[in-house]
Amino acid sequence: MQLMLLNRLGAHDRALFHKVLLSRTNSRVWRRIAVALTHLGGARVSIALASWPLLLEGRWQGLGEHALATLALSHVLVQIVKRSVSRARPSCGELVECLVDEPDRFSFPSGHAAASFAVALSFATVLPGVAVPVIVIAGAVGASRVVLGVHYPGDVAVGQTLALATHFALIRAGV
Repeated sequence: MQLMLLNRLGAHDRALFHKVLLSRTNSRVWRRIAVALTHLGGARVSIALASWPLLLEGRWQGLGEHALATLALSHVLVQIVKRSVSRARPSCGELVECLVDEPDRFSFPSGHAAASFAVALSFATVLPGVAVPVIVIAGAVGASRVVLGVHYPGDVAVGQTLALATHFALIRAGV
């Protein structure tokens, strides 16, 4: 029963992936936007954004500590799940030009989606005035992973869910 459900979910995931995938015929502008967005979820940008509040004082220190903790713990969870599930990435090349390097061979869940959500949720909690834009940008980072052909939609959804669960667990723990 569970295997049948997973197979059906996988089929729906692949079908949605093929509907939103950027093809070689999409404009260069859209492809450049997707590449720029995807890099916002990469390690360098995520760590830099989570770390810079540590250079400031007051509530900013707490923001930096929470953002880094959420980023680190969600990344550990992503890697555990990736190595346990071992879902192969979609293969780019035939349908879409490979515009970004794949960080590893496993697809599920998306580390970029988790990283961008971990940082965005941390900032949104401390600075409610920026909540909507940072969450929208983090969502766009996840979407970019799909349209660029390196993740299925379910990979992104689970990555974001892991970041959300980590964020709330750390808040509950007082971090």
